[in-house]
This record gives sequence, C-alpha cells and structure tokens, in this order.
Amino acid sequence: MNEAAFETPWGWLQIAASEKGITAIRFGTVAGDTPSIARPIVENQRAAALIVDARGQVLEYFAGFRRDFSFPVDLSEGTTFQRKVWQAIIRIPYGRVRSYRWVAARVGGTQYARAVGMALGANPVPLAVPCHRVIAHDGSLGGFSCGLPLKRRLLKLEGTLDQLG
Repeated sequence: MNEAAFETPWGWLQIAASEKGITAIRFGTVAGDTPSIARPIVENQRAAALIVDARGQVLEYFAGFRRDFSFPVDLSEGTTFQRKVWQAIIRIPYGRVRSYRWVAARVGGTQYARAVGMALGANPVPLAVPCHRVIAHDGSLGGFSCGLPLKRRLLKLEGTLDQLG
C-alpha cells in the first residue's frame, strides 16, 4: 500500500498510488484515522514519488494555477465499461461540462446514461478523472460521489457553475 493524506484549503485529501500511477484520490478521512493516515505509508519509492507529484498538482489546481494534471493514473481496478467511461471523462476540458447522455453516446449509446452514472460513482480518482464535469441533460448537477457541495465548488473554481440552468 502506498498512500498519504494531507490537509488542503479544501479539507483533507488522501492519495494512493501503484507503480503505474495514482490509484485513488479521496476527500476527507476515515473517522479516527487522521493521525495514522497523515503519515505516509510507503512501500514503493516510485509510487511515493507519484504521490508527492500528484499532491503538488492538486494543490496548484485548488489554488487556480493548474487546469490539467500530468501525473499518470492507474485505472486497472475498473471494469472494461468503467474504464471506457473514465477515459471519455478525462477528455472533458477544464471549464466545460458534458451530460451523462453525451458520455453514454461515446461509450456505447445514449441508453447507457444510467450506467455511466454508476461508473462515475465508482471513479477512484476524482479530479484526475473529472466526473464533476458531468451533469444531467437538463443542466442540473446530477450526482457526485464526493457530495454536491464539493461538485458545486469545483464547477465554480472552473467557471462553469454560473452557466448551468
């Protein structure tokens, strides 16, 4: 296991990595675990370096200085369908939103919009796979595994919240 937790201006963030890339980004901490998780758990030096790099990039993003992430992401734990959805989401640019239906059309057909929502709910690396940029077809927020208040805040940071209906 290679992970670290740290405090940001947006609250606690946990990042985990394999040798291939970042495997998880989680907001908040597990109740009672903050002191032990705050110390990095490192078994692999490459993964540890990836975590340090990802941490810096996430902090730059939160500060409004970064729009894209360059660290590698390891999505190998997802199903084939989930990975197709996540790859489609990665292509949504900063400051833009797309609907679940739009994503579904790119991964098999608009009838898969609910399945897209389920895949986004299982996204292990929000921010890097920017599922907050996916909204309902009617312009409403839809869901977000990290909570709608955080989705609103991320969309506001990217300048898209005011554009929604």
